[in-house]
Amino acid sequence: MNKKKPSTTTEPRKRGRRPVASVSAPQRRAFTAIRNHLAHRGFPPTVQELGELLGLGTSSAHELVNQLVRKGYLRRDAGKARSLEIARQLEPEVADLVPVPIVGVVAGGRPIYAVENFVGEMLVEARLVGAARCFALEVSGDSMVGAGIDSGDYVVVRQQQVAENGDIVVAVLGEDATVKRLYIADERIELRPENPRHHPIVVGPDDGLRIQGKVIGVRKLAEVRSRLRDGETTRGA
Repeated sequence: MNKKKPSTTTEPRKRGRRPVASVSAPQRRAFTAIRNHLAHRGFPPTVQELGELLGLGTSSAHELVNQLVRKGYLRRDAGKARSLEIARQLEPEVADLVPVPIVGVVAGGRPIYAVENFVGEMLVEARLVGAARCFALEVSGDSMVGAGIDSGDYVVVRQQQVAENGDIVVAVLGEDATVKRLYIADERIELRPENPRHHPIVVGPDDGLRIQGKVIGVRKLAEVRSRLRDGETTRGA
C-alpha cells in the first residue's frame, strides 16, 4: 500500500492591507480636540460631544475615534461613554519649509539684500514667509534682549521700505544697519533698543534713515538649519 506523500507546495499567504501609520488632518483635529478636552475639563468628551466640537455628525466622529484607536493613539472601554484615553502622543506635524537667504556684513552703503551680501541660507516655515521677499540676518549685541533677540540669534525679515510705530525693523543710517524698535510720534522718530543699558537713537531729518524690512521671526542659533558657505555672517545690532 503506497502512502501518499504530503505535498511540498504551500498555498501563498493572502496579504492583508498594511496598517496605515500616518495620521490624516481630520484625525489630527479629532485627537487635538480630545486632548484639549481632557486638559481643560479633566475628562474626555463623548463621541456626540466630539462631533459637536468638530462640526461633524456622531457617526463621522465615531469613525475618527475608531481610526485613532486602531492606530494606537487612543484607548477606550466600549462599555463606557467617557472612556477615551490618550495612548500615545501624535508626532509633531512637519511644517513646509522654504529657504531664506542669510545676509552678511553690509559695506559701502549697499542695500542689505544685495546679492553680493548673501552668505548662505536657512530654512523657515512657509506660512511665516508667505509670498513676501524675506531675508535673515544674524544679530550681534544685546540691545534687543528685551524683545527676545539675543546676540547670535537670527532674525527673519520681510523686505519692505515702510513700517509702523512699534515694529521691530532693520534700519540703515548712513552705512550702518541696526535692529531696533521703530518709534514715531508727531515729527519725532527714534530707533529704540529693548535694553535699558542702551540709549534710543534719535533720527534727524538729515540722517538718511532707510527701512530695509520688518522683523517677523526670531530663530535661536541652535534652531537654525542652514548650509553656510565660507564667509562672515554677523551684523551689529
